Amino acid sequence: MAGNAVQRQTVLSLRETIARIEDRGLQGCARAVAKAADPAGFRRGKEEASRPEVLPLGVPKLDEVLNGGLPFGGMMEIRNAETRDAGAAVGFVAALAALYQRQKKESGCLAPVLWISQTLAAREAGQPYAPGLKAYGLDVQRFLFVSARTVKDALWIAETALSVPVFAAVVLEIRGNPASLALSESRRLHVRLEIRGNPASLALSESRRLHVRARAGGVPLLVFRQAGEEEASSAFFRFQVKPAPAGERPLPDGSVLCGSIGHPVFHLLVEKSRLQASDDIFLEWNAHDRRFYALDERWNAALQTNDEPTDPVDPLSASAGRSHRAHSLGRLLAFPRAS
Repeated sequence: MAGNAVQRQTVLSLRETIARIEDRGLQGCARAVAKAADPAGFRRGKEEASRPEVLPLGVPKLDEVLNGGLPFGGMMEIRNAETRDAGAAVGFVAALAALYQRQKKESGCLAPVLWISQTLAAREAGQPYAPGLKAYGLDVQRFLFVSARTVKDALWIAETALSVPVFAAVVLEIRGNPASLALSESRRLHVRLEIRGNPASLALSESRRLHVRARAGGVPLLVFRQAGEEEASSAFFRFQVKPAPAGERPLPDGSVLCGSIGHPVFHLLVEKSRLQASDDIFLEWNAHDRRFYALDERWNAALQTNDEPTDPVDPLSASAGRSHRAHSLGRLLAFPRAS
């Protein structure tokens, strides 16, 4: 009997170790037996396995949503709802990549950032600009940009890069929701790609495989979904990024430069996290300090106010003896050219 109990405990320990490696929980029966055998150890092991190392951002409200900060390994998703908001989303993703790269540099490792962009996404919203990235806080000498023609190529490059833990962060930029295909077409593609071994869409199974690979390699994966809809994924968290009006540039004496444009401001909507945010989050990115700053409630209220007066009037009066409205041009007739 004692030998059987030892063997059973050994099997349960092996199952729990495999579950931690594969980033999943134990099955119902094995979980119940292991919890009954050692409740304290089971709870402690579960908490340690589910608590990744994080990078605090210094913004209490955002760190609380992220359960302490940005994880050093795993998948995170950032999206923008419309193409016109792609610039704000690119800025937010670049700021996260700069934070990861600075942390690696402070730890004595000069790690590059890999940016994988689908050709369709770059065609719609443009490509990263090296001088702008340098001014934004990134080390452009350690910045690699890859343009992939299809989603299949982009996913293959990302999965291969995550297996080599040399990057400070990997950014995967795709256009829309590639998994949104017809059922018959998706089945046909799935069968073909199972034979080839490369996925052509970013569905739940592909995102889970990328998430597990990123956690195993200890590399953060930032999935940037350009003009995409909200859908299920294995990411730690998902943010929708919108642009927000920036303030005026501050001066060393504490005043502001009138008519200037200050640091970029992001409007974040938390769509997926362990702790759901009660309201929206407004962040300001300071490229010189390479950190985010939270905007207080008074500044948030100023961002959302409308500058137009409640009773708009014409700034100039109408000319004397004339109507304030322009006359109609009437019909236009195009004459043939004389020469």
